[in-house]
Amino acid sequence: MKKYIVSLLGLLVMGSIKLSAATVFPEPKIDAGDTAWMITATALVLFMSIPALALFYGGLVRRKNVLNIFMQCMIIVAVISIEWVVCGYSMSFGSSEGILAPFIGGLDWAFLRNISISDLSPYFISHSQIAPDGSSVGTIPHLVFVMFQCMFAVITPALIIGAFAERINFKGFVLFTVLWSLFVYNPVAHWVWSSDGWLYKLGALDFAGGTVVHINAGIAAIVTAIMLGKRRDYKGHALPPHNITYVVMGAAMLWIGWFGFNAGSGLAADGLAANAFMVTHIAAAAAALTWAILDWFNDGKPTIVGTSTGAVAGLVAITPAAGFVNVGGALIIGILVSLICFAMVAFVKPKMGYDDSLDAFGVHGIGGITGSILTGLLATPAIQSAYSGALLGNWHQLLVQLIAVVAVILYSAIVTVVLFKVSDKILGVRVTDKLEAIGLDETQHGETAYTSFD
Repeated sequence: MKKYIVSLLGLLVMGSIKLSAATVFPEPKIDAGDTAWMITATALVLFMSIPALALFYGGLVRRKNVLNIFMQCMIIVAVISIEWVVCGYSMSFGSSEGILAPFIGGLDWAFLRNISISDLSPYFISHSQIAPDGSSVGTIPHLVFVMFQCMFAVITPALIIGAFAERINFKGFVLFTVLWSLFVYNPVAHWVWSSDGWLYKLGALDFAGGTVVHINAGIAAIVTAIMLGKRRDYKGHALPPHNITYVVMGAAMLWIGWFGFNAGSGLAADGLAANAFMVTHIAAAAAALTWAILDWFNDGKPTIVGTSTGAVAGLVAITPAAGFVNVGGALIIGILVSLICFAMVAFVKPKMGYDDSLDAFGVHGIGGITGSILTGLLATPAIQSAYSGALLGNWHQLLVQLIAVVAVILYSAIVTVVLFKVSDKILGVRVTDKLEAIGLDETQHGETAYTSFD
């Protein structure tokens, strides 16, 4: 009888444990709302590369080079998307062992192996679930996260185009882009965004890519612009854009697409996404208005090209901060980044004499540095309770942001120099003066954007 009672009690206890486990650890499920938003956000970020950036950059160059810009943007989408699924995603977000773990991921996810359509994302921010094994997972499919991050990998090298526009050999450009994505973008993305990354563990804040995307691309831009040399007819000042309508359309499309860039980086349809959406818009608006006023004072007239450039600068600077600052912080970021980037483009660049053709460094590099540092100043726990900046007494966060900025500047600059020299040695990177004079549309692609010339 005693044994029977003990056995019964044991069964009851085991049943209770199983019931409790089932209650505490239910089978995680895909959240339809989060997933639908993230698919939309992914499409918006792709929209930023083609057609938005293509139009923005394409309008700024001369008419003999506009198709070359479009082709560069298009081929980057194609080539880097393939690189991403082959090894880029695994190198950026996968795990490795030993001394390499903080610096680069392994190849467990190469060709997206070991990722099924039912797997949930191992990366999340505010929305998570507990799997039966006790691990935490997100609410969106792993493949959606892969695709979302693919768009970041695509647009980052596309930003560099603005530095060497109108003078680069297309074959050398493609080779350099692939090498740069492999050996610069992927490691930096791992440092900052992977749970194994050394800057991630240090506490660096980069909500949507101020460091990984904009500083990284901006530094590569200034390096390649200097190494490639000036355009043959560059006289120290901006050459007139061939189609300002393209520029405005591209800037407007970038503004819209950026909502996916920033609000999507919360990986859920929630209040954090709503805040990122709001501050992204306000920072862009403040920066556009500030640049227009600066144009007015400096040149006597506000220009649409300047106002469009200001909006982009504001979008760049709010990118790292979108998940950490409130509307007040967004206003400060938008105003300050326009002041700083305007000074770089209008005064510093002509003084130093480098030919950053479309101000990739002056807007994206400087804007990314400004935004990353200001994130360390202005972060508030009102947005995410775990984070605060120097203005609220957390000076350590500002120090961490400075470390991240300096580390990415140095790494991107040094490795870009090496890869650019390798690309030049193998295929050549600079077209001849004759080909440059004719135009890259005709000489690199055998096409012209317009059927007649005035």
